[in-house]
Amino acid sequence: MNVSTVLATVLLGAGTLLIGITAIGLLRLPDIYNRMNAVAKAASLGLTLVLLGVLTLLPSPRTAVVVALAILLQLLTAPVGGYALARAAYRSGTPMSAQSRFDDLAEPAARTGTDLGDTAMEPGRDRD
Repeated sequence: MNVSTVLATVLLGAGTLLIGITAIGLLRLPDIYNRMNAVAKAASLGLTLVLLGVLTLLPSPRTAVVVALAILLQLLTAPVGGYALARAAYRSGTPMSAQSRFDDLAEPAARTGTDLGDTAMEPGRDRD
């Protein structure tokens, strides 16, 4: 085995591992917002590593162009798609997990669960 084969194996293995972790996160995370974050971040990096592993195994100008274009499109579209899906879920009223601590998009009165003039906080909420 030469160096490029070892490097390709490491890149492919790391990418596959990240995609596997994304799949586990998709099943185990508590709400849609956490799931969207896992898919948009880890899957993008995992696919990028897999594509770089392919480029290492099949080095040619054509492969480099195809891989570069695929990585560019992945890194541009996956975060935007994840954001759009999470925003649509939020706007449709999908509830957040009880483990979520902050809702920065909520109205000020809804953030604390009290009137605007009251400074009391819900139990378990951090103060700024």
